[in-house]
Amino acid sequence: MLRRLALATAIALGTVIAAPAFAQAAPEAATPAAQQAPEQIVQSIADQLATAIDGHRDELKQHKEKLIGIIDEVFLPHFDVDYASILVLGQHAREATPAQRERFAKAFYNSITHRYAEGLLNYTRGRVKVLPFNGDLNDKRSVVRTQVVLDDGKLVAIDYAFRKTRTGDWKAYDVIIEGISYVTNYRNQVDAEIRKVGINQLITNLETQGAEALATMEKDSKGTK
Repeated sequence: MLRRLALATAIALGTVIAAPAFAQAAPEAATPAAQQAPEQIVQSIADQLATAIDGHRDELKQHKEKLIGIIDEVFLPHFDVDYASILVLGQHAREATPAQRERFAKAFYNSITHRYAEGLLNYTRGRVKVLPFNGDLNDKRSVVRTQVVLDDGKLVAIDYAFRKTRTGDWKAYDVIIEGISYVTNYRNQVDAEIRKVGINQLITNLETQGAEALATMEKDSKGTK
């Protein structure tokens, strides 16, 4: 599960939250981001990631900050970091000050990208297949369903939840890997850590230790199961 989570989260978060190769269609004029549907956004991310990574893997292996820069440039504009972080904080979001919520959102996002960035180096065009979208778009939650092909040929179901923001654009906020929600998974870990050390210390750990603090949270969470 960890290996699948690492690959899926890496693709998804830059990120996360991922980059399917859709069925080929006749090219259309570029659409402003605020008017793009979730599938169009995912397609755009797929194309940009493939362009950024193909032919540059060796360089990116040596310069992780460049890899993280790709995530920030390609994925971050389409990911609702603030909303996702509030969901991850759960009940603690009501107790946190606006400044704490802002610090947590930034620190948590940075920790995730640093922990899973290298998984993006395995991304190739065609690795992810989007499934047909059924029903009407729901402004509060619309899901893009995909399948990721692992190195051994196995398929992993990965869904991406989008919502329409106040500005009218669609942004992703959750990744569901084989039925397990990224938000729910980390909400449980964050809740346990806040109860243990407090929200300020958690934020400080994420800010100063980043991916290491995240890995410790995940390990502790496993130990309690």
